[in-house]
Amino acid sequence: MKKVRIIGVPEHFNLPWQMAIEEHAFKERGIDLEWTDIPEGTGKMSQMLAENETDLAIILTEGMVKSIVEGNPSKIIQEYIASSLLWGIHVAANSEFKTISDLENTKAAISRFGSGSHLMSYLLAQNKNWNLGKLQFEVIDNLDGAITALTQKKADYFMWEHFTTKPLVDDGTFRRIEDYLAPWPCFVIAATNNFIEENSNLLEHIIEVINMYTSEFKNIPSIDRTLSNEYGLKLEDINDWLAMTKWSQSKLSKASLEKVQETLFELKLITIKIPSEAILY
Repeated sequence: MKKVRIIGVPEHFNLPWQMAIEEHAFKERGIDLEWTDIPEGTGKMSQMLAENETDLAIILTEGMVKSIVEGNPSKIIQEYIASSLLWGIHVAANSEFKTISDLENTKAAISRFGSGSHLMSYLLAQNKNWNLGKLQFEVIDNLDGAITALTQKKADYFMWEHFTTKPLVDDGTFRRIEDYLAPWPCFVIAATNNFIEENSNLLEHIIEVINMYTSEFKNIPSIDRTLSNEYGLKLEDINDWLAMTKWSQSKLSKASLEKVQETLFELKLITIKIPSEAILY
């Protein structure tokens, strides 16, 4: 039995992995897939890949591309979620800010630099024609840190996946001002170069299993109720999310990759663009 380390956010997107592990789909192929939740998100996961603390990661596309361009010895194996991520733009429930324009020149809470919440703050600012040089950030590690930062006014707004934060909007912790739809496929499967070189056959088995699970996922009877119970989300929210979410069994296209690199380059979040073969498996 070969042990393989994999990481991802503890969110509804990753239930297919949990189901495959619980049903011993990987063990049947001689793979002990050890999943670890990383609530800090993409910035932390990029670091763990770079430092060989994991073999695989389910990670935001833009964050992984940035990390590889900056020297992370890893590659994107394929898309995991082909649809775009819906980012909620949140303030504290009692915040004086009412509209997106009110947030210009205020401070964004981010899980860490290089994370999705960090990069999306730049995309939002570009979209609204704000001065990128005046963006301010408060590093908060995770969702709990964001709650503290916004309620204690250490930061003014926070961008995170719409449905994950929906319970905090419903209970009056956050108020959502608006949503921002990311302009590319949101999650990819990434692996370290070391793992790819030493375990290409194992990697093929892992991808084959998860692609089988994701291709059938929406057809599982009562999957909406399972997701609702597992992640503490309202059934109607889960159904809205399922309707807009598309799992992928395909490679990340060169066109999508070029769009990510070009956008990051325009925003000065990367200083060079590199060939697609240096990023894609």
